[in-house]
Amino acid sequence: MKKPAWKSLVISIGFGVVLIAGCGQKEAPSVKQSRAIAAENMELQKQLDRSNARIENLKEQYDEELEKQQKLLEKCQQERDQWKAKSRQSVRDQVKSVLDPVMADYTRLREENARLKTQLEVLQK
Repeated sequence: MKKPAWKSLVISIGFGVVLIAGCGQKEAPSVKQSRAIAAENMELQKQLDRSNARIENLKEQYDEELEKQQKLLEKCQQERDQWKAKSRQSVRDQVKSVLDPVMADYTRLREENARLKTQLEVLQK
């Protein structure tokens, strides 16, 4: 029985040593590591600043382009409205140019028809 007791004691002591060694305080990073981390942080910050500056630049370009497109849209809408008005006026003018002579002929023909009816009645009596 002594052998299993010794084995369990050795295993328990070994397990305790491993736990104590694993729970110890970690050592502070060396000066070299600290400088490398600081340099990397500075480089990352520079990249972030460049990215932010590029984003701001792109936003400004987008806003300018959007404003130009908005002005162009307004101009096109005004031109469209002018063309619509011209088109309507042109249609009115064309209808009037056709309708006026037709109405004049109609009136002339009605008067002539009435005159001829009167002549016919006179001749039939």
